[in-house]
Amino acid sequence: MSLRLVFLGTGGSWPSKEAGVSALALRAPKQTLLFDCGEGTQRQLMFSSVSFMSITHIFITHFHGDHFLGLPGLIQSMSLNDRKKELVIVGPEGIEDLTKTLLGLGYFTLTFPIKVITAVPGEGVTAGEGEDGGLTITPFNVEHCVPGIGYAVEEPMRPGKFDKARALELGVPEGRLFSKLQKGEEVEVEGKKITPGMVMGPPRPGRKVIITGDTKYLDPPPEIWRNCDALVHEATFTKELEERAGEYGHSTAEQAAKSAKKVGAGILFLVHRSPRYKDPAILEEEAKAVFPNSYFPKDLEETDIPLRD
Repeated sequence: MSLRLVFLGTGGSWPSKEAGVSALALRAPKQTLLFDCGEGTQRQLMFSSVSFMSITHIFITHFHGDHFLGLPGLIQSMSLNDRKKELVIVGPEGIEDLTKTLLGLGYFTLTFPIKVITAVPGEGVTAGEGEDGGLTITPFNVEHCVPGIGYAVEEPMRPGKFDKARALELGVPEGRLFSKLQKGEEVEVEGKKITPGMVMGPPRPGRKVIITGDTKYLDPPPEIWRNCDALVHEATFTKELEERAGEYGHSTAEQAAKSAKKVGAGILFLVHRSPRYKDPAILEEEAKAVFPNSYFPKDLEETDIPLRD
């Protein structure tokens, strides 16, 4: 299964000429999860590879405007395009009242059901099945100047590696029987039963993506971040403004990199830069000095999350 991150808005506070505000899409084969929906998100979607009608879940991290003000326009556009499929909206305590208020703005006819879930840290929400594998999205606590949460997206466990040499040694011919063993089925060769456990390695974890939302530096980082394949961490300021970052519940690029190093992240994506930084290169360089595999994407950039052994 492919998992692709689409960085719709990588700026913070207010939209600038260089970057839109917070919005991140995670594309699976048959659905799209949207994390935060700042002002202008639906416009960004029009320039991306993501169809806004494919969005099945929207996860809001907190109730600052740069993270949710795009919701009413997006929902109304979905209705204008005659959406019928249910939309799930997840967010911190108060998300039900906020959604009700947003749905009351202006005159329009809602054409689809909306399910609203109040996120509880540690309690996962399941999204997708079959080809999409049943992703689990687990909220976790962060420290911001208003109540907020982040989200851990995890795939289910995947099968272990197939030991071809061992299978051949046991007399299993290549082809159909190989496939059956890899699917977990028992086979018989010359009267001898061969079970998957004889040729398959131990199950391996699926991919894990951590999305912090807005947060001050968390030391130690939440345990759920450990060994993530991708850490999407806010980096509002450079280290010269570390004290200010802490006062406002934000992080520096250097602090984000420290967290990535501590949890053994595969790659660090920096987002939510202050509008004072016209070019994110200064933030990326600061992070790379601590955690070399750091990157500050531009709006509308996309990247696949690779599997790690």
